[in-house]
Amino acid sequence: MKKVFQTVMCLVLCTTLLTSCFTTTHVVGAGGSGETVEAKQWFALWGLVPLNNVSSQQMAGGKTDYTVTTTFSFVDKLIGVVTGFVTIYPMSVKVKK
Repeated sequence: MKKVFQTVMCLVLCTTLLTSCFTTTHVVGAGGSGETVEAKQWFALWGLVPLNNVSSQQMAGGKTDYTVTTTFSFVDKLIGVVTGFVTIYPMSVKVKK
C-alpha cells in the first residue's frame, strides 16, 4: 500500500511540476516601449468560461501602438494548483504602451 501511495504521489508531483509554461506576444501598430500594465485573466471549467474581462485596448489607454503579452507562468501554475480543485485557472496579461 505504501508503494502505491508513493507512486501516485510521484505521478501527481510530476504532472504538476513538469507542465510547460507558454507566452504569446501580439504587436499592435509599431509596438510598445514604455509603461507596462498587468492584469490577471481568470477562467473556470478548465479554461472554457472566462470569469473577468481583460481588455488589452483599455489597458493600452487609447494608444494605437502597444504590445500584448499573454503568459501562463510558473506563478500562474502554482495558483492553479490551489484553485484547480474548483477548476479555476489564472493567466497573466501584460500590455506595454
